[in-house]
Amino acid sequence: MNPYQNIGTSPHSMFLSFWRNKGLILALIRREVLGRYRGSIMGMAWSFFNPLFMLFIYTFVFSVVFKSRWGGTVEETKGNFTVILFAGLFVHGLFAECVNRAPSLILSNVNYVKKVVFPLEILPIVAFGSALFHSLISLFVLLAAQLLIMKSIPWTAIFFPLVMLPLVFATLGIAWFLAALGVYLRDVGQVTGIFTTALLFLSPVFYPISALPPQYQTWLKINPLTIIIEEGRNTLIFGKVVNFDHLGVLLAASVVLAYLGYAWFQKTRKGFSDVI
Repeated sequence: MNPYQNIGTSPHSMFLSFWRNKGLILALIRREVLGRYRGSIMGMAWSFFNPLFMLFIYTFVFSVVFKSRWGGTVEETKGNFTVILFAGLFVHGLFAECVNRAPSLILSNVNYVKKVVFPLEILPIVAFGSALFHSLISLFVLLAAQLLIMKSIPWTAIFFPLVMLPLVFATLGIAWFLAALGVYLRDVGQVTGIFTTALLFLSPVFYPISALPPQYQTWLKINPLTIIIEEGRNTLIFGKVVNFDHLGVLLAASVVLAYLGYAWFQKTRKGFSDVI
C-alpha cells in the first residue's frame, strides 16, 4: 500500500486539509505561542511589551534623531510619523517572520515526517498562525497609539482585514514552497534572511512611495508588499477607501500562488524521509 496515495494536490484539497485539521492547527498554534514564553517570569506579557517597546524606539530614532517627516496631507507630529511607520512594519514583519522560518519547518519537526498519518502541510499554517497572533498584539498596540496620538480611528479601518487577505494567501504559498525546498537545499534558510531584509528597504515601510522619482515608483509597485502596505495605511490611518480593483487582482494572484506552493509541497514531500 502506498502511504502517499491519498495526498491531494488540487485547490479543493488545500482548503479541505485546513478544514479537516483545524482543531489540530489551533492546538499546535496554542502550544507554539505558549512555548515561546515558557519559563519566563512575565510569560505572555512579553507579547504586549515587545511591540510597545519597539514603538518607543521607533519614535525616538526616526522622529528625534533623524527628524524624519512623512509628508502628505496628515498633520506632521512625531507620533503621527511613528504610527504610519509602525503600520508598514506590521505588514512586513508578519511576512518576514513566516518566510524566514519556512525553510527549517520540516527539518525542525523530523518526528512528524516519520508519521505517515500526520498532515505535514499544516506546519506552514501553524507557523503563520503563531506569527499572526503576535502581529495582532502589535496591531492592538498600533490602534491604541493611534487613538492616543491622532484621537481617532477612521471608519475605513473595517477594510483592513480585507487588505491583509492577499498577504495571508501569498505568505502561505511562499512558506509551503520554501518549507519543501529547505529540506533538499539547506542554503535556502540563509537566502531568505537576506531577501526579507532587502524587502524591508525595497517596500514603502520607511518612506511613502510618492517620495521616489517616478521611474523608481514603477519598479517599487512590482513588489506585492507595496500595494498591501499602501492600502493598509490608507484604510487604517488616512481614512481612504480601499482600491478594490488593485486588491482584487492581488487577491486572485495570491490565491494562485498559495495553490502552487501547496501543490509543490505535496508533490515533493514523498522524498522528505529519504533526505532527512
